[in-house]
Amino acid sequence: MPKLLVIEDERLERHDTPPGHPEAPARLHAVRRALGARHDALTLRPARLADDEELLAVHPRAHLDRIEDAARRAPAHLDPDTFASPASEEVARLAAGAACDAALSVTSGEAAFALAAVRPPGHHAEADRAMGFCLYNNVAVATRALQTRAGVERVLVFDWDVHHGNGTQHLFEADPNVFYVSIHQYPFYPGTGSAGEIGVGRGEGATLNVPLPPGCGDAEYLHAVARLVGPAALHFRPEVVLVSCGFDAHRDDPLGGMTLSSAAYGAMTHQLRALADTLCGGRIAFVLEGGYSALGLAESTGAVLDACLADVVESPALPRLRAGSPVWGVIESLRAAHGSALPGLGSAG
Repeated sequence: MPKLLVIEDERLERHDTPPGHPEAPARLHAVRRALGARHDALTLRPARLADDEELLAVHPRAHLDRIEDAARRAPAHLDPDTFASPASEEVARLAAGAACDAALSVTSGEAAFALAAVRPPGHHAEADRAMGFCLYNNVAVATRALQTRAGVERVLVFDWDVHHGNGTQHLFEADPNVFYVSIHQYPFYPGTGSAGEIGVGRGEGATLNVPLPPGCGDAEYLHAVARLVGPAALHFRPEVVLVSCGFDAHRDDPLGGMTLSSAAYGAMTHQLRALADTLCGGRIAFVLEGGYSALGLAESTGAVLDACLADVVESPALPRLRAGSPVWGVIESLRAAHGSALPGLGSAG
């Protein structure tokens, strides 16, 4: 059985953005540097187009028509930051299809871990709106594919991109079988993701937002995973973990204001591996979201790959939090918001 499947494809570079736009084809060149350094340990596969059935499980037909129309009349604006070129609709389908295949491969036993190294990203895409560089919501499409094609009921989506995944949250906030967890810079684009956003209706309690102020780094993120994501996952007991794997909280990223090291992404991956080993047979798939520093992308992708390839799951020591760390305040806010519905929040196990 291949240990680590990576889905990547040169066709994903054909989604063109204006000169100087941060979401550029060169992002994938940086990711490929990390892949090339570990080539012999990886199984590589090209992307495939998501079909209408997969996309329509998340987006209405009018949204698919809107993206197709924008590509036909390209270059086109979909929102102030989101563009379509002639190949964009095809590339967005490739990204969504790759996300589906990454998720399905870990549930079928084809791979122990999988990474969909894709662009454009997806987590800002709402059901009927492209925004924030995103056309289709790749992780959401993959989540529904797991439920409809692999018989999976409970999926944990963990979003560590520096921006809150408004689209993913809104698509699943009423669904008790999809637990959406996000650690993100707040307040920041897109303005959503407060601690009080915990889901709606039957999905109340199945959304956990960890809003952190700018300047947070390794210690804050590793404590947040241990003290918040861990207890929530243990309570929810997912069958699969999907990671919205953005690298724009890296300290070198030009868009974010966080200070994560590349090593922290590897440490968080080890934390997730330990949780997944306990809860769901180790099944984790990663889907690339943001990340706009070439060095940050290459090094952080490498750190995630190395953590997946490691024979032994490490338990990273939690760094000492600086005096007055905002993590403690966030923990208290989340305890108040969720009450007894999510026991153990704040405990490091």
